[in-house]
Amino acid sequence: MAGEAEKYMTDPITDVETLRKNIGDPANVDHTSAVMEDYIMTLQRKFCDELTEVEGSSFRVDRWERPNNGGGGVSCVLQNGKVFDKAGVNISVIQGELSKQAIQMMKNEGRDVFGDKVKFKAMGISSVIHPVSPHIPTTHFNYRYFEIPESEGQKKMWWFGGGSDLTPTYLNRDDARHFHQTLKDACDAHGSNYYAKYKKTCDDYFYIKHRKERRGIGGIFFDDLDKGTQEEVFSFVKSCGDAVIPSYMPLVQRHLHDPYTSEEMAWKDIRRGRYVEFNLVYDRGTKFGLYTENARIESIFMSLPLVARWEYMNEPGPREQELLDVLRTPIEWC
Repeated sequence: MAGEAEKYMTDPITDVETLRKNIGDPANVDHTSAVMEDYIMTLQRKFCDELTEVEGSSFRVDRWERPNNGGGGVSCVLQNGKVFDKAGVNISVIQGELSKQAIQMMKNEGRDVFGDKVKFKAMGISSVIHPVSPHIPTTHFNYRYFEIPESEGQKKMWWFGGGSDLTPTYLNRDDARHFHQTLKDACDAHGSNYYAKYKKTCDDYFYIKHRKERRGIGGIFFDDLDKGTQEEVFSFVKSCGDAVIPSYMPLVQRHLHDPYTSEEMAWKDIRRGRYVEFNLVYDRGTKFGLYTENARIESIFMSLPLVARWEYMNEPGPREQELLDVLRTPIEWC
């Protein structure tokens, strides 16, 4: 595994020699987690490089560790930039015992989790990009692997999850079609029904019930993927992760120099408020992070924008209403 310094933003969480050994041995019990850690670290570097090239300044890189050999992560954040208000691309590779709240959450979801001391391993990449311009959409993606190792009374369990979605301030139909088509192409390589299935799941998941609208115009979202071999499911997840840059960066370039008004900026901040509402009230990943002992709060709240606005009885204009109509009644983009 030569060239880690160029391949990753910083050292991986797992010792490099151990990671190299586990990647090279498909029979090793930690092979899948090693392959996933290598992939998400590599994707983090690639995406950060793309964003840095546009912004013209570098990310702050924080490598952090949890106590008691609980793993750690790499948080890369750029904020107060010319192009990006806040851009975060985070890695976490953690292990330990599930909290009582996390165990109960899994039982409520139908998982066969036994006892009150359940070991786990979890890793993933999570990114949220909040641009300055109201004409460049916010994007989010998250791809993760979760494992409960075999132990007395507990069978081994594993699954992958993730997705990618787009949250514009103003509706641009060409942007929406490009984003969704890129994700559909990634899905179609693995199953002809994957895109339609996971688009609906995305529309359903990112629903702000108290507002009766979605957070954005969707994308794909899936969870608890454990059918087939680990290699097969990882291959699908990798295809989706590889679609992140080609689905989003052309939209950034397309609108990089679009002019905007103070009224458009105010509407952007109102939409950012909706983003905050969903993440703090409904998002399962945020809740799991807050339930995890010794969680790194700064990384969990990385997804929140620098500025959000709650304006009493805001009256949207025609262009703002066009977006709201799609958020309330999702449409097919491809």
